[in-house]
Amino acid sequence: MKIRADVLRTYTDVHTWVGIVGGLALFVAFYAGAITMFEEPLRRWASPPVALPAAVALERAPELIDAVLERHPEAARAYAVHYRIDPDTPARVSWEDEADVRYGAAFDAHGQLVTARTDEAPVAQLIDVLHQQVGLPFEHEISMPIMGVIALLYGVALVSGVIVLLPTLVQDLFAWRLGRNLKRLWLDVHNALGVFSLPFHVVMALTAVVFAFHDGFYATQNALIYEHRLDSMWGREPSQAAPDAELLTPQQLAARMAQQAPGFTPVAVEFRQNPAGVTTARVIGYDAREMMRAPTYGLASLDPYTGRFTDTAYLPGHQPGWEKLVTSFFTLHFGSFGGAPVRWGYFLLGLAGAFLFYSGNLIWVEARRRRQRRQDGGVLPPQKRSSRVMAALTVGVCLGCVSGISVTIAAAKWLPGRVQDLEAAHTYIYYAVFLACTGWALLRGAARAAFELLMLSAGATLLIPATSLAAALFAAAPGWNWPGTARLVDVVAFAGALLFVALAVRTRRRTLHGDADSVWSLSRPDPSSAPAGARAPHASV
Repeated sequence: MKIRADVLRTYTDVHTWVGIVGGLALFVAFYAGAITMFEEPLRRWASPPVALPAAVALERAPELIDAVLERHPEAARAYAVHYRIDPDTPARVSWEDEADVRYGAAFDAHGQLVTARTDEAPVAQLIDVLHQQVGLPFEHEISMPIMGVIALLYGVALVSGVIVLLPTLVQDLFAWRLGRNLKRLWLDVHNALGVFSLPFHVVMALTAVVFAFHDGFYATQNALIYEHRLDSMWGREPSQAAPDAELLTPQQLAARMAQQAPGFTPVAVEFRQNPAGVTTARVIGYDAREMMRAPTYGLASLDPYTGRFTDTAYLPGHQPGWEKLVTSFFTLHFGSFGGAPVRWGYFLLGLAGAFLFYSGNLIWVEARRRRQRRQDGGVLPPQKRSSRVMAALTVGVCLGCVSGISVTIAAAKWLPGRVQDLEAAHTYIYYAVFLACTGWALLRGAARAAFELLMLSAGATLLIPATSLAAALFAAAPGWNWPGTARLVDVVAFAGALLFVALAVRTRRRTLHGDADSVWSLSRPDPSSAPAGARAPHASV
């Protein structure tokens, strides 16, 4: 395919500068997003053991609810009954106090009520927020529009990148030139990743824009389509039960739901009491065959007196056309369809996407260097400040994100009982490591910092399985070594640590023995390689 040289040059410039502007933020979004594919195993891995007896059988849930409401009448305003019991949801009945502290309840061996805090480990939520806000430490209302602009730039980069590659698509796509020209190899890998994962990236860019401007879209719909009645339409159908009717038991509700939505598996049902004393309910659950609104669940309103669904806008498999279309954006972004194979696929595509933005920055640095050499007639001058700074930022931001996430995950098993605000502690840990790595890279330069921060990333990631081992061995932390899917966190982290060590070794070899005329080199160029009369430059970093 022939494209005029000036047009091609314009799209190349657009692709380059748009990628540079958004690349580092998108690395954080994709790396954190890849980890969120296994949010449930991570939350289970990080949730502290709770000092509660075994959960009561579902049949005894009404008895337990009565005991809780008798001792804690404030729980009547909002409490939940859990159908699925696991380490991060150990209680059959839970509620939150006015300070948003969650408690769970159970009966001991003598039938006495026992309550305990069952706070969910916040580290998985932090990583999800980093993904949503592309690592920005601002309030959600500020970060999301910025993320939306970056997502729009991301879409522009995708379109311009495809146009740039079109003239040489056939001959370059499978031609990985494994020679001494490292920049050429980086470009081949970058192009191949971009082309083969293009549908995934188009979906991510489009859905990210929808999420970023979600409130604006709904406000427009509310004004133009629903005539400002959208808020009142949620759960709008009143209960059809008699005024003196009693609530159905959780077991009866499950049976009624199974009749109306076969294949839907309820995980929890939440009860709320309005000021008039009328109780409403919302069920959370999943159907692996259908699209789901949230990453791991769908939800619906139901009448707790009759068990009839009153709003199915977010109920998997029972959504009207418009709601199903909206849900498809969420499902495609979250990968909440197709089970484990799709989640693993999204995980690998997320990591590949992070590498795509990392490699794009490296190509920019090397391209800037090549143009400088050509302009200076082959003389090897000192590196430009812009190249050195961008190389250092690429190393610091990307590996700072990796190290910060790994360290704050590892801290999840040591913080409970030692700090009051777990969410704030995890946030401080992440940003402290992230900023320290970024500052270190700027101070040390890209070549030195690349090896050092890769080794730090390897050590930080290895802390995760090491923490599990320590928690299992020390009597001070009994019950931490959860079986089943939680072990997946340790296995993946151990494999990641080995990968970072391998990358560190290759990076070290590159800095010592690679092309001296590079920001990634610690060697001084050979003076004899420069043209006559040219002086040898200083070390590149």
